[in-house]
Amino acid sequence: MKKIILLSSAVLSLGVFAGCSSQSTNSTNTGKSSSSQVASSSSQTKASSSQSTSSSTAASDGTVYNVSLSDAIDTYKENYPDTDITSISLDTSLGKSFYSIEGVDDNKEYELKINTDTKEVKKDREESLDRDEKNGVKRKENKLNLVDMKDMSEIFDIAVKEAGFGKVVDWEIKEKLGVTYWEVSVEEGMTKEVDYKINAQTGEIIETDAD
Repeated sequence: MKKIILLSSAVLSLGVFAGCSSQSTNSTNTGKSSSSQVASSSSQTKASSSQSTSSSTAASDGTVYNVSLSDAIDTYKENYPDTDITSISLDTSLGKSFYSIEGVDDNKEYELKINTDTKEVKKDREESLDRDEKNGVKRKENKLNLVDMKDMSEIFDIAVKEAGFGKVVDWEIKEKLGVTYWEVSVEEGMTKEVDYKINAQTGEIIETDAD
């Protein structure tokens, strides 16, 4: 009789141990699953953050535009698909900043302003070209080469590094004698300012003008 009781106790102990072991395993698996979910959620958050900022433009001097230059150019082309862009500049007024993009076709010139933060579009100007600029003359002479241009952030970094101070406060993209270039002003306080002309494709500093 004692042997039967002892045997039953042993079987019961094994059952309890197995149950505890199973619970421990489940708890461990649940912990791993929870950790995986947290890691997955973290990865998704990072991916989402990356996607949300992919359209912005930022430079090491702290200049940030929520709307990238390439997005602004695409917006201009959507509005004036049969034109060539002749200049792009920064326009600041009433505490706001805009990409001011000018372009031409064979008979007219156009100007479109695109808010650098909201992408709001304003058709600023549309007028006939002078007689000596029509029939593709101005279009051929002043068309910007937008192929393989360096990013705005790269151009800003080149200018600030060369100056050794300050930040970019003004810029414009122009064309002369077949060369498309950035004209960038770097300023520090009210005492230091230097202007650079930088090749848009190579990043080479073409000209320096220091005050």
